Amino acid sequence: MAPSKIHIRTDKAPAPSPYLSQATVVGNIAFCSGQLGIDPKTGKMVEGTVKDRTRQIIKNMSAVLEASGSSLADVAKVNIFLADMKDFKDMNEVYMEGFPEPRPARTCVAVKTLPQGSDVEIECSAVVTGSIKAKL
Repeated sequence: MAPSKIHIRTDKAPAPSPYLSQATVVGNIAFCSGQLGIDPKTGKMVEGTVKDRTRQIIKNMSAVLEASGSSLADVAKVNIFLADMKDFKDMNEVYMEGFPEPRPARTCVAVKTLPQGSDVEIECSAVVTGSIKAKL
């Protein structure tokens, strides 16, 4: 029998597009959809630098993980998408603030464009260590 999928939804992170979930939990793994630097209260992209948007992404991701019964400390794999690799150093400075040691396995690639004109998007997979708090 295949494990069931639980779709996660929390108002502490930006509302997802109708074609995706903020996260899906299968077994004891939470698969978080890519997050942008959007303020969940305003629904708008955070102004400023790639550091500002990366900081907001980590806040959003933390909220989704918490709703999934997980946390940033439980993240096993991160995928980062940058519109320009010139932002790699600045993004990394904030990334290191958000992800505790030992840091998760990670991939970072440059892509031609990102949704809503963003310069950074981050997704992750994490182990579920607690109870799921917000689901569809």
